[in-house]
Amino acid sequence: MTDFYFVRHGQTTANAAGLKQGTINTKITFLTETGKKQAQTVHKHFDISFADRIVASPLQRTKDTADILNQSAHLPITYDKLLLEISYGNWDGSKNADLEAKYPQVFDHVLNDVLPSYAPLAHGETFTHVIDRADHFMSVTAQRYPDEKIIVVTHGFTIKAAVLAALGRPDNPMVVEEPDNLSITRITRKASSDNYYLRYYNRVVDSKS
Repeated sequence: MTDFYFVRHGQTTANAAGLKQGTINTKITFLTETGKKQAQTVHKHFDISFADRIVASPLQRTKDTADILNQSAHLPITYDKLLLEISYGNWDGSKNADLEAKYPQVFDHVLNDVLPSYAPLAHGETFTHVIDRADHFMSVTAQRYPDEKIIVVTHGFTIKAAVLAALGRPDNPMVVEEPDNLSITRITRKASSDNYYLRYYNRVVDSKS
């Protein structure tokens, strides 16, 4: 069995401003000082030396988060485009609250986040495509490393997509909210049977422990 420990990157300037980051990879999507401190807290309280490797999204915010987590463990790191954040198309870089006010019909107003129906309006990536990417990443990686423990540093929607894949793709994808910055989600995949097991979701490291 392959154990995936999904870690969302630290806070970015765009996170703090309430912007849709998508696949933007400029200074506004780099870690803030708060984001760096979040990563340092997880580094201090979540020893990743038990793992075999790190695989991260190639965007700067995930690369920097992975480097901070890996300061002591010195695990091999590779980058995979399958772990990129969802692309919101024309809405990348826009303020989420403004989009929700202008296009209320394509937002879930409990989660204050887009519904799958947003994609044609924004010319963005579909939920299904991101779920397919996350599913393919876990399938291929489990085949390649059938008995390893892998730290996966990626993005909020990408982790949500991995969880939806593990849960068998429920009809309503809004039953899963995006996880918090630097939270940890554990998914196990048994390569021989293609079975998934969601072990825990959105677990936040307690800096007071």
